[in-house]
Amino acid sequence: MLLETINDPTDLRRLPRTQLKPLAEELRAYVLDSVSKTGGHLSSNLGTVELTIALHYVFDTPHDRIVWDVGHQTYPHKILTGRRDRMASLRQLGGLAGFPQRSESEYDTFGTAHSSTSISAALGMAVAARQKGEQRRAIAVIGDGAMSAGMAFEALNNAGVADCDLLVVLNDNDMSISPPVGALNRYLAQLMSGRFYSAAKNVGKNVLSIAPPLFELAKRLEEGAKGIVVPATLFEKFGFNYIGPIDGHDLDSLVPTLENIRQLKGPQFLHVVTRKGQGYKLAEADPVAYHGPGKFDPAVGLTKPATPPKPTFTQVFGQWLCDMAAHDMRLVGITPAMREGSGMVEFEKRFPERYFDVGIAEQHAVTFAAGIACEGLKPVVAIYSTFLQRAYDQLIHDVALQNLPVVFALDRAGLVGADGPTHAGAYDIAYLRTVPNVSVACPADENECRKLLTTAFQQDHPVAVRYPRGAGVGAEIEPGLHALPFGKGEVRRQGKGVAVLAFGTLLYPALQAADRLNLTVANMRWAKPLDTDLLLQLAASHEALVTVEEASVMGGAGSAVTEALNAAGITKPVLQLGLRDEFVPHGDPARLLSLQGLDAAGMEAAIQSRYAALVERQPPNLKVVS
Repeated sequence: MLLETINDPTDLRRLPRTQLKPLAEELRAYVLDSVSKTGGHLSSNLGTVELTIALHYVFDTPHDRIVWDVGHQTYPHKILTGRRDRMASLRQLGGLAGFPQRSESEYDTFGTAHSSTSISAALGMAVAARQKGEQRRAIAVIGDGAMSAGMAFEALNNAGVADCDLLVVLNDNDMSISPPVGALNRYLAQLMSGRFYSAAKNVGKNVLSIAPPLFELAKRLEEGAKGIVVPATLFEKFGFNYIGPIDGHDLDSLVPTLENIRQLKGPQFLHVVTRKGQGYKLAEADPVAYHGPGKFDPAVGLTKPATPPKPTFTQVFGQWLCDMAAHDMRLVGITPAMREGSGMVEFEKRFPERYFDVGIAEQHAVTFAAGIACEGLKPVVAIYSTFLQRAYDQLIHDVALQNLPVVFALDRAGLVGADGPTHAGAYDIAYLRTVPNVSVACPADENECRKLLTTAFQQDHPVAVRYPRGAGVGAEIEPGLHALPFGKGEVRRQGKGVAVLAFGTLLYPALQAADRLNLTVANMRWAKPLDTDLLLQLAASHEALVTVEEASVMGGAGSAVTEALNAAGITKPVLQLGLRDEFVPHGDPARLLSLQGLDAAGMEAAIQSRYAALVERQPPNLKVVS
């Protein structure tokens, strides 16, 4: 097999061009086989096989730098750069990351996972090469969905006047995770339709049929055709030399085009058209379903489990959103290009006029919500915890400072498992609770999540409700739209000596640990406002306190507890348990929590170690306070 002979791009560049197509077939089959066994991103990787081969074949990587935007399309890149034999460890603890990581390979020139950063990073590399007098190329590969973000255009605006050698490859597959939206996408669709596409395609064929010495003539033909069909493309206005669109699966077009571009100076923009799921019919037909599947049989495809799984927190939110929208006409739902991931598919179907997908534009999403709230409507922004980080200034300046009633539904709070540190929602409690007017709710289970969303919606100020990826303990969900008391927690188990204050879903392992040691356990529910009445009551009746949260322990809910005790003039030992001051790697979520000491056994060991004289090793029967 050809693929077995490729240990790095140097081996690839030794192949005659005639062997690239069969190599692409083998590489695509290997990607499909690997992902079917480990789970991971599939559609996007099947769509970039030929483009990956062409880039490494033409450019002298890693001397030439390739930056992959988002990075969930880099499995072919990893396979061709010496990591083929490690694909069985993909996204597992100690194994290959699902995204580029500088620490993993010299070919991963820049760590990516959040969208729309590639042009900025590649431009920085190109400027650095110029400053150091080094002859190297910098290439940014960015998708059409990622191109909708403002950061991409900030970089384009800078690159057009930076006077350095930069290649931006627009991988246009008309498919981000959610269907791409906005005026830019419509513009790209127009470029790809009708006379322009036909003319550009024919020009490309004619150019390639001309002998190499006539390259200058070919360039004039290409530029003339562009001038006739599209007088001035958007990207040329930014100062780029625009080339394309070309078929991103046609190596006979890709390789010569890239070879020509490699000889050009200044900022270049290559528009390639690919298809997500290319070569696997099931993924071609439904690229969203195959965007990030778990393990499956490629011969059968994705199947529904024999027994319905427990509803996830995301599904609980989606159902609540529909129910609340039916109850209150003021509700509008907003997502930054995460319709499926945030559970808003049904909401869009039922309330299309109140559904807004703003594209990969988190900053805009938040200020857009603020504008809506100014006019008396009630926006709900469904956004991953890790992505709200991108709109922190807008959260402070546009929402909190004006005290606007925006609800933030923070999915993927805490650890996320296989996606790793780039997607973990580790910092939301710490970065939200410091902002005036903002409240933070931490539901312990699915039923409480629904109720706290209702509570948040009833408020007249900004409230974030954070909940984890996947399902919880399977708490039965009460019908209706019932709220819980704002800013109030509850005692769930009465013990003695030590009181555990749990924020969020770690309540349940905390209860297990408490049953072993006969501890009191409080379900605090709110990181802000903190239930200080309950806190002071527990501090007065116990010798020591423990705080538990699936979030950064630095600046988190535990810190809020110690601050409140200090403000009340109370000196009490407090053990703060949470995510340590480190980036937690990718891996099985339960295993990662265990390594952080946040499972029942870890909590029990930490509490017993710190407060040995205050706990009982042989506790009495569990006593739950309803």
